[in-house]
Amino acid sequence: MKDLITGIQQVGIGVTNAAEAKHLYKSLFGMDVLIFEDHAEAGLMTQYTGNEVHKRHAILSMNLAGGGGFEIWQFTSRTPAKNTDPRYGDLGIFAARIKCANIKRAHHHFLKNKQVQVSALLRGPGKQLHFWITDPYGNSFKMVESTSWFKFSNGHCGGVAGAVIGVSDIKTSIDFYRNVLGINELVYETEGVAGDLPLAFGNGQSFKSALLRKKTAANGAFCKLLGEVEIELVEALDFTPKKIYENRFWGDCGFIHLCFDVLKMNDLKEVAKKHGYGFTVDSAQSFSMGNAAGRFCYLEDPDGTLIELVETHKIPILKKLNWNLNLQTRKSQGPLPNWMISLLALNKIK
Repeated sequence: MKDLITGIQQVGIGVTNAAEAKHLYKSLFGMDVLIFEDHAEAGLMTQYTGNEVHKRHAILSMNLAGGGGFEIWQFTSRTPAKNTDPRYGDLGIFAARIKCANIKRAHHHFLKNKQVQVSALLRGPGKQLHFWITDPYGNSFKMVESTSWFKFSNGHCGGVAGAVIGVSDIKTSIDFYRNVLGINELVYETEGVAGDLPLAFGNGQSFKSALLRKKTAANGAFCKLLGEVEIELVEALDFTPKKIYENRFWGDCGFIHLCFDVLKMNDLKEVAKKHGYGFTVDSAQSFSMGNAAGRFCYLEDPDGTLIELVETHKIPILKKLNWNLNLQTRKSQGPLPNWMISLLALNKIK
């Protein structure tokens, strides 16, 4: 199982203006490396888009300090429905977890940024210092300290370390994320009144929560870049949670999916089937996204939160020279050399 999921590739973020958002996230979180930018139809996602094929503008950007990236996603054939101001504990992806090398320095840095709302430094169930950021679109990010880096410089944060996901039954969800996706280390599981949240998120209400972690994978072309995986599960006890994407489409504003990089898709499909979870979308063959390509599939967690799975087949290393890496012809399943991954930094967002 440990070699099926190699890390979080990206979290999908629906926006009303992708061109604007890519520069915002470059400025805020150092997502300055462009992996692909593509205009096309989302023909395989119709069950999540009102049984209609819609056009979209998609951008994948990353921070090469380490961690997953952002897939910035905008409908171009319809007006995206706005974010519904989810509560902490509502069902779905409430926040992305963003890694920081020094949480106090990062907090001081973001407090000076007038584009975002920043909470105080807080200490949660795992006794780890953290703080929350809300971006201009109403999306929440939990900033956490990490020692899992690819090439950390003097920036204030890296990429995506995981997600905060609202669930209806924490035991069932722990089983899913451990047994199907292989995120196997239970860091903590607790129940009680939350005193580590901004007031607007539900501070003072009761929740069950658990943190699952998967150490950096040994195999996978980008495992050293993507690093550790952390999934924080939250079950509300004082109110009935709503589905964050109820009556809205995948691709509307907010966190639309969590995407994992997969080494052996057919094997993962069998593991999911064994545990009673079928793929709801499967491109089957290689699917192009700009200069990148791969097989992509979707899976729903027990509450219907969308998990994207991508087996990467081709990725642009140096676009100016049309140098693309074909992963299907690699003999090794181990990580790519650091120097080759570092070349991605030449594809900067301008």
